[in-house]
Amino acid sequence: MESAGIATTQISLIREHTEIIKPPRALWVSFPLGRPLGNPQDPKFQRDVIKHALSLLEYSTGPVLEDYPHDAVESKSVQVQMACPVNFAAQTGELTNQDDLFLKFRNEYSSMQTWHNLACEKRNLSILGVSSLTPDEIGDLFCNFISGNIEGTSIGGKQLSDILRMASEDLKTCYFEGLSAQPGESMDGTVFTNWFWGETHAAILINEVRKTCLQYAENDMILAGKLLLIPRSQLYRFNE
Repeated sequence: MESAGIATTQISLIREHTEIIKPPRALWVSFPLGRPLGNPQDPKFQRDVIKHALSLLEYSTGPVLEDYPHDAVESKSVQVQMACPVNFAAQTGELTNQDDLFLKFRNEYSSMQTWHNLACEKRNLSILGVSSLTPDEIGDLFCNFISGNIEGTSIGGKQLSDILRMASEDLKTCYFEGLSAQPGESMDGTVFTNWFWGETHAAILINEVRKTCLQYAENDMILAGKLLLIPRSQLYRFNE
């Protein structure tokens, strides 16, 4: 399109990718993946994002990469009390004993699988399974990876970074779909996200996976640690 004389512009959610690709014009925004215009139901803010992106068309040549000057204020959803009767210990104090973390995670994950099975029976539908790993295999994968018991950066011909990312998605899906089986008021994605990353041992475990990825020299492992395992909007919970 550019070679035909048609100027283009875009919105970037991952600055590192845009710096490598070098499109003619791009506006980087600090919003969560999937929300390039910010929060839903905020048309004034969304129009401003679009105007900033279109303003880059004033540049006759590129590449141009500018930062959007505002963060999207997190939407204030109604806080729903979790009715799911599973004993999730909140993140009170730092867990320094690795074996203690593994034990608490496995107990929590086992309880959550019971509710996930109930949800599947009710809905006859699940999106679980992108990693092709069983729940036990997911638990073993994370614990062995954190413990340093996995050699190399591939397993069975697949990149380890991809396996970890997909296993993390399956873990979150198990928790999300399991909570859908709870009685009472339904919850939205923001409530689940804040609950999962703020109150579960699964989130603490994924953060340990993230930190371990950052110790590798391979770019795909570093990318997974920086961007693909924990939403940037939730990283503040794990700042050391």
